[in-house]
Amino acid sequence: MELTLAHWIYALATIAVIVTMLFKKGVVLPVIIGTFIVASVFKGSIIGGFQAVFNANLVAAKELFSIFLIISLMIALLNSLKDLGADRRMIGPIKKVMVNGHVSFLVLMVVTYVISLFFWPTPAVPLICALLVPAAVSAGLPVMTAAMVVVIAGQGMALSSDYIIQVAPMLSATAAGIDKALVTDKALVLSLITGVGALGVVYFSHLKSIVKVPDSKTKSESFIGEKAFFDVTGELAATAEESVELVQRKEKWGKVFAMLVPLSMLGVMIYMFSTKLSGTSDFAGSDGAAFVGGVAAILLILATVVFNKLHSFDKISDHLTEGFVFAFRAMAPVIPIAGFFFMGSSDFTGSILSLGEDAAKPAFLFDLIQAGQAYIPQNSFIAGFGILLVGVITGLDGSGFSGLPLTGALSGALSGSNGIDASTMAAIGQMGAIWAGGTLVAWSSLVAVAGFLQVSPIELARKNFVPVMIGLALSTLIAILIW
Repeated sequence: MELTLAHWIYALATIAVIVTMLFKKGVVLPVIIGTFIVASVFKGSIIGGFQAVFNANLVAAKELFSIFLIISLMIALLNSLKDLGADRRMIGPIKKVMVNGHVSFLVLMVVTYVISLFFWPTPAVPLICALLVPAAVSAGLPVMTAAMVVVIAGQGMALSSDYIIQVAPMLSATAAGIDKALVTDKALVLSLITGVGALGVVYFSHLKSIVKVPDSKTKSESFIGEKAFFDVTGELAATAEESVELVQRKEKWGKVFAMLVPLSMLGVMIYMFSTKLSGTSDFAGSDGAAFVGGVAAILLILATVVFNKLHSFDKISDHLTEGFVFAFRAMAPVIPIAGFFFMGSSDFTGSILSLGEDAAKPAFLFDLIQAGQAYIPQNSFIAGFGILLVGVITGLDGSGFSGLPLTGALSGALSGSNGIDASTMAAIGQMGAIWAGGTLVAWSSLVAVAGFLQVSPIELARKNFVPVMIGLALSTLIAILIW
């Protein structure tokens, strides 16, 4: 398709989005305006522009609703476990393993990664910071080092692959027009390389400040996290108003679900990995997320019923409502952003612009890339590190997820001409966007960790910069060389 005025306006709108991110502002306003103007010019009708704004959001919402649903179910399950006190019981035995600062570093890294992989970092942070970090600090791990481990393992390593809930790879793959499974697997490998590289730098640079046997535990260290946890959750141990029967039921079922939930999720992970390794995986498309979500829903029902009994009819609705509220607060801005960048692909423009089946369907971003391909250096290193840089820039908004439609669309448009396939580029862009959004900017979810642990978010983001950038450069280089 020949480039039209609408194509050039789309290019200007994309540049405006990137510039807006550089100035640390939200990009919902420019993408909605961009969608309206591009559609109005292309169709030659202001009415068509209004319709396209709605259609773009509707198409994006349809494509992404499975994401909202899985997040909602996982958060609802976590809230039901809090009622039983099972969330704290799950972590209790792990605290006993933290015998010194070095062991605490490793334990904090692994537990944060695993919990964040299943429940996402944001809802997992209060639990980790309240129960694990004080134990780690008491064992000799400096507070700032502990904060870096939580952020890098959670908001970085776990969230950048998002291997269980699969929000991130779905956004990247959908925008790139490729199979989600290709991005999911590569993102997992790159996230581990980036995370291990970054945490290795953190460990060896802080080695002298980590003590094997702490001399004493200060009052402030023992208090860190505990106050924040109770402030956030509003939950204290059983109060005088609770009946003996209620306390006993909470004690009994709290122990049961503290074992049942981790074992169930471990079983899910083992089964998913085994089917991949054996080549019999049936988790195409969103089937993997559906499996995890279904297990979470059944666990939610069981946990709610055993504790609330007849009140469970109302309580489960409350848990689901809280889950959906959290999901829409976290992901709602992504819908108009995704809608705008979905216009870059011909797979979606027909629905967004209300074009007939036989009408030529523009792919604004893909058409621009194809027209300018002769001027783009045909070099895999430039392409790989270029998409990483774009991802890092888009992550400056503090989300990381809002940039995935852009990096995914660019990956699909640039693939095939530079020696790197679309799935590899999408995974690299995903790394840049989420690692930057979660670990390098003080206005992101990193501020929650800093608040819980009473450290400066600006200082925490600054200290993360060198380790994270080394990890990203390492993973990008390896991706270019092996894929």
